[in-house]
Amino acid sequence: MKFFSTPSIRELDQYTIEHEPIASIDLMERAAQKLYVEVLRRVEADRKIVVVAGPGNNGGDALALARMLLQSTFDVEVILLHTGKLSVDCETNRQRLLDRFPTVLNEQTTDFKAPTIENNSVIIDGLFGSGLTRPLSGIYADAVEWINDCGCEVLSIDIPSGLQGEENPDLTVPIVKANTTFSLQFPKLAFLFPENAVFVGHWEVLDIGILPEAILSVYTNYYFLRKEDIAPILRNRPAFSHKGTFGRAFIVAGSNGMAGAAVLASKAALRSGAGLVTLHGNECNRTIVQTAVPEVIFHNDANRHFLTNIPSSFDSFNSVAIGPGIGVEEPTVRMLSQFLKRNYKPCILDADALNIISKHPELLDLIPQNSILTPHPKEFERLFGTFTNSYNRVAAARDAAIKLKIIIILKGAYTLIATPDCKLYFNSTGNSGMATAGSGDVLTGILAGLLAQGYSPEETAKLGVFLHGYAADLALNTESEESLIASDIICHLGEAFRILKG
Repeated sequence: MKFFSTPSIRELDQYTIEHEPIASIDLMERAAQKLYVEVLRRVEADRKIVVVAGPGNNGGDALALARMLLQSTFDVEVILLHTGKLSVDCETNRQRLLDRFPTVLNEQTTDFKAPTIENNSVIIDGLFGSGLTRPLSGIYADAVEWINDCGCEVLSIDIPSGLQGEENPDLTVPIVKANTTFSLQFPKLAFLFPENAVFVGHWEVLDIGILPEAILSVYTNYYFLRKEDIAPILRNRPAFSHKGTFGRAFIVAGSNGMAGAAVLASKAALRSGAGLVTLHGNECNRTIVQTAVPEVIFHNDANRHFLTNIPSSFDSFNSVAIGPGIGVEEPTVRMLSQFLKRNYKPCILDADALNIISKHPELLDLIPQNSILTPHPKEFERLFGTFTNSYNRVAAARDAAIKLKIIIILKGAYTLIATPDCKLYFNSTGNSGMATAGSGDVLTGILAGLLAQGYSPEETAKLGVFLHGYAADLALNTESEESLIASDIICHLGEAFRILKG
């Protein structure tokens, strides 16, 4: 699913107004109707609702919603805050509200006067939308402070007031802390950053009927990966097949005491559909690996305890993944350097491979084009520097992917995939149970298995990240987020594939 920056959202609204055609006030009414349905689903009829509206179109949405709630006999108090002029559609909805309910509107223009409410009341935040470009002050800041201090459930329209749609360099300014945010038509980039979670709460997207042709025609490099985006990537497996049909994966993983990384990565590659998986490791791990994953071919390193040598040619393999648990011993550094100098095909680099490269940045320029790097945030910062916020980190991932002509998978909630052609994909699957040892090793194995089968590096990244998170979500049918371990993700890959296939 494409989603858009704040300026592009205004462009989409205008396109819909002109080409549907529909008056802007009627588009606002349509949005308010969607909001009304969601409030009905969540708020019991005996709870008081306080609608706090601002002077722009977000306030217009809030006033239209208030009118609909009043028509349903909810106990609604409406506060309209402004210091002067209202937007055209906000003024129209102000008048519509007064025409039906002439005594309900509490307009405040200088000092914020907080209403008296009970703890089980619901506050609907309609002060400002995603077009905000400066911190709130004065009467608006006072209202936000009251909203955050009153202890009531807070529902925000489109975006919590005070939060900007993309970058928020200062989170100490007044920002509403919503329990639920109803985003109109698209998520906002700011929703996908961990530091903003305290403001956004749980978020949902409401389809307000922006024209599909507008969505297709307006450029964006933001994408949110959902099942319907990923399912078409998955290929059918021909009936007349053999193990060679589905490729050979070569995985370099594990060292003394790190056999688990090798087991998880190689087993995940097999469970992802690779026909043959070869695991390069140390003799000290052979028994563990071949007992845990008898299907894997074990390729022995010359050193018993840490990795020093790998094949001089990988022409017989369809994918190569290096990194989980290999350590950062100097002979292992030389091994990785030799591999990068000899290998010309896209590969997968994870964990200690990335830690080695961060200490030897000259190796960055040796990474083959379209290779996949899978850092978590700390590994990413060791590679590319530290950043003051997630927006800047995402921008750095975009720039590095373009400069080095690689794919960067920046792991975390809403895992980012940055591609060499400037596309930024954010993943919709996964849960906090994945914050456990070995989860990244499983992803490396999934990617190796998919790349071996002939998926392109970009297809591999998108399908692999989605499946990784989806399997973890399915595991919660029998596990909890606390009890989830990396092996559970592998165990649920089959179910994830089946559901994707429909």
